Amino acid sequence: MRFVYAILTYLLLPVYACYWFFRGLGNRTYWDRFGQRFGFCYPRLFEGCIWVHAVSVGEVQASLPLVNALTERFPNRHVLITTVTPTGAARVRLLFGDSVVHCYVPFETPFAVSSFFNAIEPELALIMETEIWPNLFNECGRRQIPLVLVSARISPKSANSYRKFLQLFKETLSHGIVIAAQSETDAERFRSLGAAPERTWVTGNIKFDIEIAEGLPQQGTTLRRDNFDDRPVWVAASTHDREERMVLHAHRLVQKRYPNAMLVLVPRHPERFATVRTYLHKEGFRAVSRTDGLPCTPDTEVLLVDTMGELPLFYAAADVAFVGGTLFPIGGHNLLEPAALGRPVITGPYLFNTQDIANMFERLGASVTVNNAGQLGIAVADLFGDPQMSKDIGSRGLEIVRQNRGSLDRLLTLLEPLVRNAD
Repeated sequence: MRFVYAILTYLLLPVYACYWFFRGLGNRTYWDRFGQRFGFCYPRLFEGCIWVHAVSVGEVQASLPLVNALTERFPNRHVLITTVTPTGAARVRLLFGDSVVHCYVPFETPFAVSSFFNAIEPELALIMETEIWPNLFNECGRRQIPLVLVSARISPKSANSYRKFLQLFKETLSHGIVIAAQSETDAERFRSLGAAPERTWVTGNIKFDIEIAEGLPQQGTTLRRDNFDDRPVWVAASTHDREERMVLHAHRLVQKRYPNAMLVLVPRHPERFATVRTYLHKEGFRAVSRTDGLPCTPDTEVLLVDTMGELPLFYAAADVAFVGGTLFPIGGHNLLEPAALGRPVITGPYLFNTQDIANMFERLGASVTVNNAGQLGIAVADLFGDPQMSKDIGSRGLEIVRQNRGSLDRLLTLLEPLVRNAD
């Protein structure tokens, strides 16, 4: 089975290369360090490192407390972060600067994987959430590199899909891998796929150990004072194609009840910033872009945040937060960022990427779920009109974050003996 999988990765390599090349025609960041995708030009870390793999922006953000703890506990070791997407790479630079090393994870061909490990020589590998890469995992096992799946989760749908290739995944998960699962349900699904029971632990979701930057609430207050005054403000965060249209329709409905309402629109992908800006003007909204460097005026209806890494700041400045990727079957993004700041959270119905957290929020009344633009507009206006309800929903979300902290400490307890010659 592994031989067949290896041949398949080589057969798919031209398709993958073409995909990445054509993505780069519209966004040149996809050509950044292009050779690393195929086994070339990795940083040389012969003295060993702790390797953290985080696919994209959400996983990089979730890794923040973990990476900070690793650099503090093991100051004599490099921390290497790999991502798949260039937006993830940009978030690594923003959060960590020169304190870590970054490169792109290779495609799953045996040659690229072997070249990657020859260059970085990790002594510990940490994979965030649900990434299962048979060749990467096999190479860790062959080289006797401890591998930990951090905040590991697996949906019933994914588990059923993996069972179709059960022999491959049993082999993949049999190389001494440590599973640090989000829940007992996730742990049991991993065991059913071949993970060793004695190396499968329930540590919780590291995303709950979210770190709020020092002074962020005060910065949000200052931003609000300088741009929004006492206007009601809502954020539509991490929105996708077509979703902005629904959000802007909802904003028109909000304005019927609150004519001075302000929308802060934060698209998920930077390559779409120009498209969204054009659409705003086409629809007749009085909009200011963050990169314009201009303050919002009383006439401004929409602030387009066409920068990276500022979303927490705008959560801190707003009254209500809508989390995008949920009105269409994208799967949803991080609900915990606005909740950690006490903001009431609104989502659409598509939350399968963060289903366990979404279920908890819904069960405890910490979020509002809407199905369309009309319901979104009503929900935002209702929260503007009932400050106590808004405060209660936000407080419940904040309490969920507080009650579920501790995953990081449990994880670090597992990691300590895996780092050779730990100081």
